[in-house]
Amino acid sequence: MLKVSKIIGLSTLIIAAIAQADTLNSVKDRDLLYCGVSAGLVGFSSIDSTGKWKGVDVDVCRSVAAAVLGDDSKVKYVPLTAKERFTALQSGEIDILSRNTTWTLTRDGSLGMNFAGVNYYDGQGFMVKKSLGVSNAGQLDGATFCLQHGTTTEITLADYFTSHNMSYKSTPSETSQQTKKGFEAGRCDAITSDRSQLYAIRTTLKQPSSAIILPETITKEPLGPSVRHGDDKWFNIVKWSLNAMIGAEELGINSDNVNGEFKDPEALRLLGRTGILHKHLSLDKNWAFNIISQVGNYAQSFDRNIGKDTPLKISRGLNALWKDGGILYSPPFR
Repeated sequence: MLKVSKIIGLSTLIIAAIAQADTLNSVKDRDLLYCGVSAGLVGFSSIDSTGKWKGVDVDVCRSVAAAVLGDDSKVKYVPLTAKERFTALQSGEIDILSRNTTWTLTRDGSLGMNFAGVNYYDGQGFMVKKSLGVSNAGQLDGATFCLQHGTTTEITLADYFTSHNMSYKSTPSETSQQTKKGFEAGRCDAITSDRSQLYAIRTTLKQPSSAIILPETITKEPLGPSVRHGDDKWFNIVKWSLNAMIGAEELGINSDNVNGEFKDPEALRLLGRTGILHKHLSLDKNWAFNIISQVGNYAQSFDRNIGKDTPLKISRGLNALWKDGGILYSPPFR
């Protein structure tokens, strides 16, 4: 026989699960999307000089708000550290986590979360000061690393150095900002993180040219948005909101021409001019049109936030469309 405390605890969990099982209606009722983002990672999720959130991860939040609420500005951004992010999602504090988070088996299978796709294919790398005189990762034996606690970086760094019979020390911190400060203060020889994050950190150094990013990429880091287990309707909405941005680029649709004429049947279905795809997601027929017109397609998001004309100067690489030499594509809209 269960003790009363256990029954109460179980009831609380059941009630919480029921409350979280219809995220779509919760978002509609409050007319606002709660989106968990990085506490400040330039190009991915950070606040600009006007107080506005911008970045590749922010655009995922905006796309979901545009699809569900018809307005990409109806988002409350919740800045989270790496340590806080999973608890915030599990507890229902946020509706979606869009915070440079690697899709792994452990996270997918044991943390009560579903990854809705990949919005940036990344890999772990190393950034060192030029004055160190290092040109490749093989010269880092005995180095001290600044890194973020609670990330996959800690595990993969240990794996890499063990497999290469090298030693290292680490100085973990809670945030990217603290990691950068430790690097600038000389408390470590190098920073290790996803390469995208290293590019972002370098732009904020007092002297960006004083640091170099080494050529090695030692891991696969598929980064993408995630939602809670147990709400397939919401999972599908977030998944296909991201796919709408990618699919729009494939089909040549962007925020400038979205009102134009298209003959491609798939383009017409995506824009809600034919078919009933929107009904399968319980959304308005203009859900994808709203995403493309307000947020843009994937290329537009990439180019304005992290592309070659931004301080990060990141090339598309693996994040180019499959037909352009990358591995990015959307499942078909049919």
